[in-house]
Amino acid sequence: MANLLIVAVLLLIIGGAVFYIAKEKKRGVKCIGCPAGATCAHKNGVSGCNCSTEKG
Repeated sequence: MANLLIVAVLLLIIGGAVFYIAKEKKRGVKCIGCPAGATCAHKNGVSGCNCSTEKG
């Protein structure tokens, strides 16, 4: 019974992550983990994402 519970929790976590990634991709966010993902230079056609070096 405990194994079934662990598998169910893992499936919920993985399913939630997949849903979040799909939702963000649908919005057009290219750098999903980045705080500036929606306004990133990568979205504007510049190759490579340098969001991690930007401040603010």
